Amino acid sequence: MKPVRLDIFADPVCPWCYVGKANLDRALEAAPDHPFIVAWHPFQLNPDMPREGVAKRQWLEEKFGGAAKVDAVHDRLREVARAAGLPLNPDVPKRIPNTLDAHRLIHWAGIEGRQSAIVSALFRAYWVEGRDIGNPAVLADIAGAAGMDREAVARLLDSDADAADIAARDEDARRKGVTSVPTWLIGQHYVVSGAQPSELWTQVIEDLRKAQ
Repeated sequence: MKPVRLDIFADPVCPWCYVGKANLDRALEAAPDHPFIVAWHPFQLNPDMPREGVAKRQWLEEKFGGAAKVDAVHDRLREVARAAGLPLNPDVPKRIPNTLDAHRLIHWAGIEGRQSAIVSALFRAYWVEGRDIGNPAVLADIAGAAGMDREAVARLLDSDADAADIAARDEDARRKGVTSVPTWLIGQHYVVSGAQPSELWTQVIEDLRKAQ
């Protein structure tokens, strides 16, 4: 099939993005001849988050209006994660980090053709292992485990390399109408929002196959 761009706007601290990626991956694995060329793009859910992050539970209770509402959201998230086959536990992460550096790592991984692996590793590190993905050392370790040069990534993280570009791309996405994540741009024309089920992607692939 003719290649089709699938641009994904996401943030590693967004659990729905993790679920959405798992559902997409399942559909792509079931259709190895799929036409998608996947690219991940930066969108910080909390662009004003302090560099050191904040205590997650307290921040969520203030945002949603109390412990009971946070518990309800977490219960729903566990249910959706189980359906997606993910060992995601919303109580595992203890802090909400600033994700600018994580997005820089995703960008560099794209240059090396390792974006999907790095995005998956970031989701797993945060939502399953509870690691601080705002910490440069943690990010360098994740990069090294995914086959990137750990020391080179550490040096880049210690600089301002590509930080302004990532912030500009985030702002550009907002100007163009991206208001939540995950947001999926199919073939540079069709926009889909939310953690879509695998069945939707299977249908999209089939529709693209018939159209070509």
